[in-house]
Parts: sequence; structure tokens; C-alpha cells
Amino acid sequence: MKKHILLTTILASSFALHSQNKTVTVTNPLPVDREFETVELTKKLLKLPNSVKLEELAVKEKDSDLFLESQAVDNDGDGNMDVLLFQPKIKASSEKEFEIVPAANTSASKNINCYSRFVPERTDDYAWENNKVAFRTYGPVAQKMVEDKIAGGTLTSGIDAWLKRVDYPIINKWYEKTVSGTGSYHKDTGEGLDNFQVGPSRGIGGIAVNADGKYYFSKNFISWKTITTGPIRTSFILTYADWDAKGKKITESKLISLDYGSYLSRFEIHIKGTKTIAAGLTLHDKKGTIGTNIKEGWLSHWEPIEDSEIGMGLVAPKNTLISFDNHVTDEKDLSNLYGNLKVKDKKAVYFAGFGWKKGSPFQTKAEWEKYLSSFAEKINNPLVVKVQK
Repeated sequence: MKKHILLTTILASSFALHSQNKTVTVTNPLPVDREFETVELTKKLLKLPNSVKLEELAVKEKDSDLFLESQAVDNDGDGNMDVLLFQPKIKASSEKEFEIVPAANTSASKNINCYSRFVPERTDDYAWENNKVAFRTYGPVAQKMVEDKIAGGTLTSGIDAWLKRVDYPIINKWYEKTVSGTGSYHKDTGEGLDNFQVGPSRGIGGIAVNADGKYYFSKNFISWKTITTGPIRTSFILTYADWDAKGKKITESKLISLDYGSYLSRFEIHIKGTKTIAAGLTLHDKKGTIGTNIKEGWLSHWEPIEDSEIGMGLVAPKNTLISFDNHVTDEKDLSNLYGNLKVKDKKAVYFAGFGWKKGSPFQTKAEWEKYLSSFAEKINNPLVVKVQK
């Protein structure tokens, strides 16, 4: 017990030397209330030396005893945490102050709400989820099975959607019951199901390169790396074999993240060989309705899915969505609504996701597109973070 008290005291004293009277002010520049938006604090922003460990810090409201859930993330994999994440609630056109304190003084939970992993027991999927939505995509074993004409394979770099309607994690549970034969994620028993057809389509957010009016895209990912899971964010990297777009050699990797409370995953595409990419939303059997707003930076597709409806969406930062193409073809699963995006410094960023009528508050196309419009406004007018000395 004495050793524990001594360690806590040393930690608190060491941190206090660098953070005494230090306050983080978060300002909301928009006339709407904000929540489920992630603030990232670095040592540089906090003016802390490298010796301080972000995982040993916590975030609390100033002048109160309320601690916010936080998460430290090692983005570059060097063993040292790079950012401390938290999600404040900020009223319209206002600001709020927070303090950074030793985590030893808190009892904050560390729920894994945002989760992802490689799934070797189901061929070789990579799956991810938060409290709202779930996704997956496919690896090299699934590709080889198709190429070798073995049943059960999948050949696509499209993004699949798992339509969950509970706020707790379901990935492990759904895979376990399917692999063990005790159930199937294709049947809804109250938590949702996988009834979303991807095929070679772009699914929800897969990319393509347009060369002379034809779309080309990669095959399945060839490697993966999980960066983090936790209460606020999961993120990971998928790498693809080089592929050809009418003579152009394309090199592609994706940094994908999904934050708590969001219906959209963030895609950071690292790509060589092209100045633009096309991020797609599948049109399935072409019975849905599209919506577009290039000025605001979003695309939408609302369609029936069995006994319900689903809205798919793509949102891009200001001035990066150049145009769209409602690409309709008789080729199976190749009709997609494409958003054409600028590639700058070999990188493009966008957000893509969905709202299922049975598992979200979005009951109409108008409600879904209002969410996309609001999401676009917020990423273009981020919360302003300042650290007081």
C-alpha cells in the first residue's frame, strides 16, 4: 500500500511540475450544440516534455469533479503515446474549460466501444465497429479462394456494412456464433444482421480510379495493422497490392478510423499514380434515390433493404469533392455513386458510412441528408482547442 501511495505521489508531483495552472479551452464556433466530436491533445500542444506519458493523464471539467472518458493513442507505433483523445459536449457558440490531471486520481472506465480486428477464423476479414455501426472488408485468403474457384471466398476491396441496432460490440459475438454453427449473422435476432450485398461494388466508401470513363480498383487488402481500440476511437491500416488503371501503376493504402457516436468512418487514402480518386457508394439494384451537394461536400444514397431502408453517405472536407458520377451499368454490382476527390501530396481524406432505419434515428432520406449536411459543416468548422499557460 505504501509503495502504491508513493508512486501516485511521484506521478502527480512530476506532472504538476509541467502542468500546474494549465487549462484546455474548447470553443464551438457554430450556432449548434456539439457532441461526439473528438479533440486530440498532443504533448506539443500541452507544452509537456517527452518524459510525460499521455496514458497517465486524464481530462476533467474545470471547477467540477466530472471526468471525461479519454484514450491515449500511439499513432506511429514507436511505443510512445502520441495523442490523448476526449469528446466534450459544447453548447452552441460557446466555450468550455477542461483540466489535464494525473489519471491515478480518477476512476474513469475504459470501455472498448470502438473496436476492430483481423478475423482469421472467418477466412481473413478485417472488421470494425463503434456504438452505432459496423463494417468489414476482405483479405488475400478470401481473394485466392475465388481465384482458385473454392467456395466461400470474396473478391473485392469494397466496404461491407453490418447493420447493428444495439450500442454494445457485436463483431466477436456474431463471428463466434456463425463459425461455431450456433447461429448466423445473416439472421436478425434482435441485434441486427448482415444483409448488405457488396460483391465487386465499392460498398460504402471503397475507391476507384477513372481512366477514360472506365473505373479500375484494387483487389483485396494484402496486409493490415491495428493501431488502437478503445472508448473513443479504433483505427487501423490496410495495404493493397499495386494495381493497374489503364497503364497507370497505382499504389494504395488506407488509414481508417471510427470514433464513438459517429455513423461515418474516416478514410485517409495514401495513393500514388493518380491526381484524383473516386470514392463510391453502391447503388445495388438501382431502386434507391441519390442526393448530392458538391458545395457542402456530401453525397447520399437512400434505398430499400429487405423490410427496411438504409441511407449511405460520403462527406469530404471543403473544396476536395470535385464532382460526382451517378454511374449506372448493367454489369452486376458495378453501379456506384462516385464522388471524385482531389489527391494532394499523395493523400485524400473523406468520411463514409450509413444509417439503417431499424438501427438509427434516421427514418427518411431528408433526415439522413440533414445529418450529412451537419457532419460536413462540423468537419469544416472544427472545435477550436487552446491551452492556457
